[in-house]
Amino acid sequence: MQYSRKMGLDFGKARIGVAFSDLSSTIASADHIRKSQGEENDLIYFANLIKEKAVDKVVFGLPLNADGTESEMSLAVRGFAEKLSKISDTEVCFQDERYTSFEAEEYLKEAGIKWEKRKELLDKVSAQIILQNYLDENPNK
Repeated sequence: MQYSRKMGLDFGKARIGVAFSDLSSTIASADHIRKSQGEENDLIYFANLIKEKAVDKVVFGLPLNADGTESEMSLAVRGFAEKLSKISDTEVCFQDERYTSFEAEEYLKEAGIKWEKRKELLDKVSAQIILQNYLDENPNK
């Protein structure tokens, strides 16, 4: 079995949720939220994180419209992903993230977490769901 670590990102203009897989790329875990500090600073931050955590692939949530077409935010995500791939020399891919925020919200509600705390956790739990969906749909990739 080949060991590798994936990183999942729920990219937003203000906050970016971060999740990592285990070394067998089977289980995703929510990690933290990065408050955006501008594109250049964010790119450097994530390039360093990729190196530090020995990440071999970054899975970006792709915000599609309900009908499956790309949104304006999809273009922003693709642009950031392309730049990150270049400076970190790491493969990037995209996972449909429709309904993941809703799914994360429901998950946190069921766990009995109050709204203020849920707001803090939402982006990293969304990143976890995005990454887990990718891992489930792409075993051994």
